[in-house]
Amino acid sequence: MNLKLTFTIMVTKLLIFLLRLLKRGGTTLPGKVAQKIFPGIIKYISKDLKIIMVTGTNGKTTTTRIIGQILEKNNIDYITNKSGANLVSGIITTLIDSVNFSGKSKYKTALIEVDEAAFNVITNDIKPDILVVTNFFKDQLDRFGELHTTLNNVKSGIEKSPEAKLILNADDSLCASLAKDHRGQVLYYGFDEKAYEGTDNLLASDAVFCIYCMGKYEYKNRVYGHLGTFECTSCGYSRPTSDITCLKVDELNSSYTQIEFSIGEENYKAKINLPGLYNGYNALAAISCGHILNLPPESFISSLETFESGFGRMETIKTDGKAIKLILVKNPAGFNQVINFLLTEPKKNQIAFLINDKPGDGIDVSWLWDVDFEEFIKIQENISSFYASGSRAEDMALRLKYAGIYSDKIEIVRDYEELINKGLSNTEKGNSFYILPTYTALLDIRGVLKKKFGLKEFWK
Repeated sequence: MNLKLTFTIMVTKLLIFLLRLLKRGGTTLPGKVAQKIFPGIIKYISKDLKIIMVTGTNGKTTTTRIIGQILEKNNIDYITNKSGANLVSGIITTLIDSVNFSGKSKYKTALIEVDEAAFNVITNDIKPDILVVTNFFKDQLDRFGELHTTLNNVKSGIEKSPEAKLILNADDSLCASLAKDHRGQVLYYGFDEKAYEGTDNLLASDAVFCIYCMGKYEYKNRVYGHLGTFECTSCGYSRPTSDITCLKVDELNSSYTQIEFSIGEENYKAKINLPGLYNGYNALAAISCGHILNLPPESFISSLETFESGFGRMETIKTDGKAIKLILVKNPAGFNQVINFLLTEPKKNQIAFLINDKPGDGIDVSWLWDVDFEEFIKIQENISSFYASGSRAEDMALRLKYAGIYSDKIEIVRDYEELINKGLSNTEKGNSFYILPTYTALLDIRGVLKKKFGLKEFWK
């Protein structure tokens, strides 16, 4: 077995090296090859590691990166799948990249982002010591199936990890339900009912009815979507008390988010170096992880203040006094939060929507009709152009037209090089060109931007 393990690691490391030499990333294929040669290899290369996993529909990558920053602030070395390759093969690649030829790693901690659809599979071989779950929203139904199917996949993985410490979103009725029957420690995070009051339409939310009895939830307040202080008056299921709580949103603008939060009885203030309410939740999830690791709260605050956006998550490229900002979009809930953020942007900007329909994006793009593009009517005087691109550019342009966007402001531009040049030339100095791509479109457009502006490789 030792010879087989060593051989598999050697082959995989060589493949990683060659693929990266060819600028191909090498984040997924090496793991697939390793699985073929040595099924179950992940058990052997992870057995000595403390495993922190992050899963859920939205916010996994950003939450993982914030946790990583907290670990760094506390001088904790760790291995992580920074590229976002969060299926089993990508995780195997990450772990093999960190071990020597005998399968031993110099790291003691692995911080792993896990696709919510893959969580039930990966827990067959490795169990998380700590599991952070962000939320559950409808996402790529043609790939994942119904929302409750995704929830049950995660629940099954948790049942195989009975000793795991769970960190759950108290405001998400679906996420909070994962604590039922779990015998390990559970820590909840969420917004106080007076912290922020959202205005979303409840009937358009993903979890209107009780998971246990199908009674309709009543809310004391809602932050966005189905997140808030929920209660089922039929069976009594309600939001659990949160341990890490956002007490107040002091400021919410296009550059950062200022919050007051509590850890138990102690209150703190933090400036999150990211815009958007959804990043408030990501920050609370990361703080909860730091707390369960018994790390000092001061390191959470400094990590949030100095945090830099990762690959495609408000990643910013500055050029000639202008900024290109990349924001991944993949489902209605996340897209609506990006739109809400853009509504806070006071300057005149350009916006491009890059919609693909490959398996990594979701082949069915009907989800675009569940996004509140009508909100752009409020600020379209501040937006010079709405560009549509990607393999489903016409669908995107049509959706904008039906949303009430002026037809003369909607332009289809297929070539990404042309799109970047046109968007930048029409952006005034001091303003931004926002590019909102689906996943495979993000990989494509970032490849063009990398060549043009010398960006880091996405796996770095």
